[in-house]
Amino acid sequence: MRVESGPAQGVLMVCTANRCRSVMAGALLTRRLGAAGVAGWVQSAGLLAAGQPASSEAISVMARYGLDVSQHRSRLMTADELGAASLVLAMAREHVRHAVVTEPAAWPRAFTLKELVRRGRQAGPRASGESLTDWTARLHAGRERSALLGDSPDDDVPDPMGGPPQAYLMTAALLDQLTGYLVELCWGSPGDGRPGWPEGGQA
Repeated sequence: MRVESGPAQGVLMVCTANRCRSVMAGALLTRRLGAAGVAGWVQSAGLLAAGQPASSEAISVMARYGLDVSQHRSRLMTADELGAASLVLAMAREHVRHAVVTEPAAWPRAFTLKELVRRGRQAGPRASGESLTDWTARLHAGRERSALLGDSPDDDVPDPMGGPPQAYLMTAALLDQLTGYLVELCWGSPGDGRPGWPEGGQA
């Protein structure tokens, strides 16, 4: 895989408290991007109080994947972070709604993780030479803001907070699958000529 030079772009994962889903998704995506040789940052944020640790269940489940999130502390989503991110990937529609209200310009590149993967599989993977901006524009085409209303199992990753251990395991397995699909769709397999992060500029 060709990884272009220039300022690293990144992904902002968003959930409610930034203590479970976005933490797990961020850790899983970071590892996948590293394994694929893709340069870029992955951060996570939430809508509630900052400074809280990841849930003990999330820490335990990520340890099963060989990932240590014990030092994580929750962070509040900000307009600056939304503006800097190449992709804003939320765990549920409500988080996309908050992101778009906080930073309206993020709308074309703010999706739920499930929505982006679904649209990517429908529209086709990012082509060789296609910028991340152009690829997300293809996926964004035809979206209506009204589709962000309410909840949907098609778009939302279930929140295991307060549930049994099995719920955390199931959510982690889903996130692992989705981040795998995302990397394959957007960055491809090593040596397939798919572009890495775009060089410079806002993606």
